[in-house]
Amino acid sequence: MTHHPFHPFDEALRLAPTGPHTSTGTTSPAYWNMVGPYGGITAAVLVQAIQNHPLRLGDITLLTVNYASGVAGGAFHITATPVRTNRSTQHWVLSLEQPGEGGAMEVVITATAMTALRRETWHQSDALMPTVQRPQDTARTDMAGAMAWLNRYDMRFVCGQIPADWDGGGAGSLTQLWARDEPARPLDFASLAALADVFYPRVWLRRATRVPAGTVSMTIYFHASAAQLADNGDGFLLAQAQGQAFRHGFFDQSAQLWAQDGTLLVTSHQLVYFKS
Repeated sequence: MTHHPFHPFDEALRLAPTGPHTSTGTTSPAYWNMVGPYGGITAAVLVQAIQNHPLRLGDITLLTVNYASGVAGGAFHITATPVRTNRSTQHWVLSLEQPGEGGAMEVVITATAMTALRRETWHQSDALMPTVQRPQDTARTDMAGAMAWLNRYDMRFVCGQIPADWDGGGAGSLTQLWARDEPARPLDFASLAALADVFYPRVWLRRATRVPAGTVSMTIYFHASAAQLADNGDGFLLAQAQGQAFRHGFFDQSAQLWAQDGTLLVTSHQLVYFKS
């Protein structure tokens, strides 16, 4: 696949520095969800703010994003501050602000992160990649007429596709799909962060009932090195997500993403609000 020099993902991550720890950007219509930007693109732009920082030590290993409010269309302001730097790790505090009523800046996203210098150690993955059909043998899902961000990914569902009938007859919350950027694009830490949120709400599948839902907080654990991402190129990832408990208007889901060779690249966990 050809890498497009003006890929919509790279356009969405375009940031202009405004100070030692600050930058500005603009939301992208290409990654629009129902009422705002797709949550994964917000996580990705925070990773990009860290990647751009001149004092960054190492690569992203952990990101927690708290969606305190909806992100509105238009300009935003990011502050990414390395609050503690050790010999091999660095801890970050981030926020994303937008003008509120009256024009005053308001925090809509808060986040924490850690970067680290990776080193070779003993390694093992107990979360093994499921045995599923290959992406080339799996039909691509037609996203024509869907929300804009869904057309930014080539999705090929193995199981757990969005229900065809909203009849309340759901029996499980497991989804497995092959996914990659559309157009195809070499994998990096920012795009990996976005792909960690490629799933529709688990409550829709579990209940086969389409209710309002939105992510409240998402934590992403990056297990891959930059070299492993480079090895993946623009290949598909196997993405898997499953809910764990649906109660009192919230549910949590765990997710894993593997490269085609079985390397576990990312695990994530998120808390999602839903309305009965």
